Amino acid sequence: MTGVSGKKYHFVGIGGIGTSGLAKMLIGNGAVVSGSDMADSGVVDNLRRMGAMVAIGHGAENILPDVDEVVISAAITATNPELARASELGLTIRKYAEMLGMLMDGYAGVAIAGTHGKSTTSAWLSYVLTQAGAEPNYIVGADIPQLGGSSGVGNGQCFVAEACEYDRSFLNLRPDAAVLLNIEQDHLDYYRDIDDILDAFTEFASGVKPGGVLIANGQDKNTVRVLRRFKTEPKIIQYGLDAYCDISARNPALADGCYEFDIYHKNSLLGRTRISLPGAFNILNALAVTAVCIHAGLDGETILKHLGGFTGIDRRLMFKAEIDGVTILDDYAHHPTEIRASLKAIREKYSPERIWCVFQPHQYSRTRFLLDDFAESFKLADITIVPEIYFVRDTAESKSKVNAEALVERIGQQGCEALFINEFSGILEHLKNNVKTGDLVVTMGAGTIWKVADEYIQWFRGNC
Repeated sequence: MTGVSGKKYHFVGIGGIGTSGLAKMLIGNGAVVSGSDMADSGVVDNLRRMGAMVAIGHGAENILPDVDEVVISAAITATNPELARASELGLTIRKYAEMLGMLMDGYAGVAIAGTHGKSTTSAWLSYVLTQAGAEPNYIVGADIPQLGGSSGVGNGQCFVAEACEYDRSFLNLRPDAAVLLNIEQDHLDYYRDIDDILDAFTEFASGVKPGGVLIANGQDKNTVRVLRRFKTEPKIIQYGLDAYCDISARNPALADGCYEFDIYHKNSLLGRTRISLPGAFNILNALAVTAVCIHAGLDGETILKHLGGFTGIDRRLMFKAEIDGVTILDDYAHHPTEIRASLKAIREKYSPERIWCVFQPHQYSRTRFLLDDFAESFKLADITIVPEIYFVRDTAESKSKVNAEALVERIGQQGCEALFINEFSGILEHLKNNVKTGDLVVTMGAGTIWKVADEYIQWFRGNC
C-alpha cells in the first residue's frame, strides 16, 4: 500500500473495534501511530506492543503539531478536547468510515453490507481466506477467537471489512466486491423509511469499482429490489436456496443442531458441507462466503475444506457454560428478525425444556419504531425478561415516547410470558430462584446485558 509509510496518524478513541483495526493496518504499512482512549484494555496493550503511543484520557496535549492526520471514532463528539485542538492546528481530520475507505482503495476490497449478519459473514470469509493461505487484511466488528482478534494485517491483496449503513457510512467505500446480505427497516432515527434505506444501499452498490462484482442474496426481497436497478454494471452474482441462483444450497438437513447441504456453482456440484454455526440463516451466510471465495479465485475443494471449520464470533449465539443441567448463552441480536432467527436456532441446537430470554432493548428509537415486530419476535421464548432500554444515540424526545414496560405489555398481548425487571441484580435473583435443570438462559442485545450471563455463571460455579 502506497502513501502511508512514514506518515503520522493520531486516533481519538483508538481502543474501539474498528479504529484499532485501522491503526493496526497503518502500523503494518509503515505508518507512525499514536492515539488516546478512555481506559486501558487488551486492545490498547496490543497496539502498544505494535509500536503505537497510546494515552489514557482525552486531552489537547495528546495532539502534537507534527501529526499528519487525525482519525476519530464514531463516538467522538464536537466537544472533545483533542478534536478541538486538531481543528485549531488546522490538521486533517477524518472519520473512521472515511479512513476505512481510503485504506480499502489500496487493496482488492470486499465490503459486506446488510441489516443482519455483517460481522459473522466478514469473520467467516476472513477465516476461510486465512486458512486457504490468502493472507487477507480484515476489520470485523467482533472478536474472532479462531483468528485471535477482530482485525488482521496480511501480505495478501484482499481487504475484508464490514460496510455499516448507519449515517450512510458505507458510502465511503469503493470495493472491488460488494456483498448485500439482506435489507430491512432499521436505524429509523436516521433513515426516513424503507425506500430511503433502499436508495442508500443502491448508492453503496453503485460504488463498486469498474470491473467489480455485486454479490447479493437472491432470496431477500428488498435486496432483489436493489438488484433490479442495475442493468449492466456491476456484474451481479446471486446466491440463495433456489437453483436459479449462481451459488445455491440444496438438500439442506439438520445434523446435531447444525445444517449440512450441497453447494452448487451454477449447475455444477461443488460438494456437500456441514457448517458449525446453528441457524438456517447461516446457510445463506455460508453461501455469501463461498461466492466471494470463488470470485477471489479459490477452488471448490479448498472452500469446502475450510467452510465448515469456522466456529463463530464473540456474542453471536455464543455458548458460555452448562452448569447443573442449565445451558447459558449470549447473543448480540437486537432487531426483531435477528431475535426470531436466534431463538429458532437455539431450539434446533439445544432442544431445552424452557428458554429464558433476557433481552435488553437497544435504543429507544428502534424500540418505538419496531415495537410490534419486537413483541412478536419472542414467541419462541418461554419467558422473556426485559430491563430498561439501553440508551445510545437517542434524543430526550425518543426516550419520552417508549419504555421497556411498553414492550413487556406488547409481548404479553401476544400470549407470551414477559417480565420487566429494571436492574441487572434483580434479573440475576429471579434467575437464581426460578431456572430449573433442563432450562436454557440466553442474554440478548447489543448493550451490556452480557454481564448478566457472566454474573449468573459466576454465582452458579460458586454454589454447585
